[in-house]
Amino acid sequence: MREVDAGKNLPAHSLQSFDGQQPDWFDNFNSVEQTIQFGLPKQQQESLKLKRVLHVGCGPKQVDNLPALFRGEEWQEIRLDIDPDVGPDIIGSITDMKAVNDADFDALFSSHNLEHLYPHEVPSAVREFARVLKPDGYALIACPDMQSVAAVVAQGNLDETLYDSQVGPIAAIDIMFGLRPQLAAGNLFMAHRTAFTQQTLAKAIVKNGFTRAKVIRNEKKYSLLAYAYREQHLEASAES
Repeated sequence: MREVDAGKNLPAHSLQSFDGQQPDWFDNFNSVEQTIQFGLPKQQQESLKLKRVLHVGCGPKQVDNLPALFRGEEWQEIRLDIDPDVGPDIIGSITDMKAVNDADFDALFSSHNLEHLYPHEVPSAVREFARVLKPDGYALIACPDMQSVAAVVAQGNLDETLYDSQVGPIAAIDIMFGLRPQLAAGNLFMAHRTAFTQQTLAKAIVKNGFTRAKVIRNEKKYSLLAYAYREQHLEASAES
């Protein structure tokens, strides 16, 4: 695992359980409890009550689609997707979530959505992520790591299976352009239109409504895992 931290220069905090041995990238999010409270005074950690998570680009409703962090009884999942066929609570695009009020959620979860946008749409989406979060809210964001994928392609491996997922075998060409079987079936929502490296994802986050982003590369899964924080977390850290 490799990580990059972008934002205000604050005391470092440790990320635990990132040893690269997890069977799936979700396990990284599942161990995020200590990360989301980094730098907070102890009394604030104890009083921190997290309630509602907006799951954007949610896809079909499945328990495993959420990290374990958000599956407890204290959490209510609200699902948003542009595709009405997946039965979301809110139908809409992540670039314009006008059906969601400002500062309405404690957390936001986005798994492999940003790569479906055109590059010029990414800032709008990230600003929307920040807008709907409470001042002490945070977002967990995953997307492909194009630097890892490019290294594979540079070796001539474009269509050989890199790993198996819940939706089938994944090759570099699928990560670059979208899962081929889904595109062949006519689901063009699944097309990929932009890409990120660790540095460009961190930059997109801190330039569009968030004050700090910690982005971790999971090279075994060709994924980027980002933790994006609003201002209040950082103010608490600075005061401690």
